[in-house]
Amino acid sequence: MDRQKELKQLYKETPIQSGVYKITNTANKKIYIGSTNNLKRLNGVQFMLKMNNHTNKALQADWNKFGETSFEIEILEVLKKKEEGFFDTKRELAKLEEQWIAKLEPFGERGYLDK
Repeated sequence: MDRQKELKQLYKETPIQSGVYKITNTANKKIYIGSTNNLKRLNGVQFMLKMNNHTNKALQADWNKFGETSFEIEILEVLKKKEEGFFDTKRELAKLEEQWIAKLEPFGERGYLDK
């Protein structure tokens, strides 16, 4: 099997994980906290910013002003799913995101979220 096929297969076999991420503007130290059902698709967030199509207009404006090299994206926490019983991923992910927002307080001059 060639390397490209191996990488595709490995990507398909990697379990889908939900989680919370942080985007840091290294120029002004502002942060954005977000969550996604599929952390493998974080590059989609970058794509939206590159296409001038992100839903957070303040973040988009700074991306346009400072450029891609002034931003770092990191995973803050992967959502741990319960082994048994019903698990509402959407609700638990929203709660996890709120915990990180409360902890990091990305409001006003510190971030891109409104209180």
